[in-house]
Amino acid sequence: MAVVIRLRREGKKGRPVYRIVVAEKRWPANGKYLEEVGFYNPMAEEPNFYRLKMDRVEYWLEKGAKPTETVNHLIKKASKNVAVH
Repeated sequence: MAVVIRLRREGKKGRPVYRIVVAEKRWPANGKYLEEVGFYNPMAEEPNFYRLKMDRVEYWLEKGAKPTETVNHLIKKASKNVAVH
């Protein structure tokens, strides 16, 4: 079972909002998922444009889940913010 952490698009046309979900790689991008671990709103202002449940993200990464490029960027950003505070 190949597990990935990826974005699941929601929102209106022209106003995207994404949920960050853990799903099997072969499942459709906007289909079912195992767990929701955060959200990403590219239209919002800093610092409220994303939120991650870092404990659950770390759990899934330990289990071998592979994040997409965008999700990996958000994880790194969240990790840096946790280290600063």
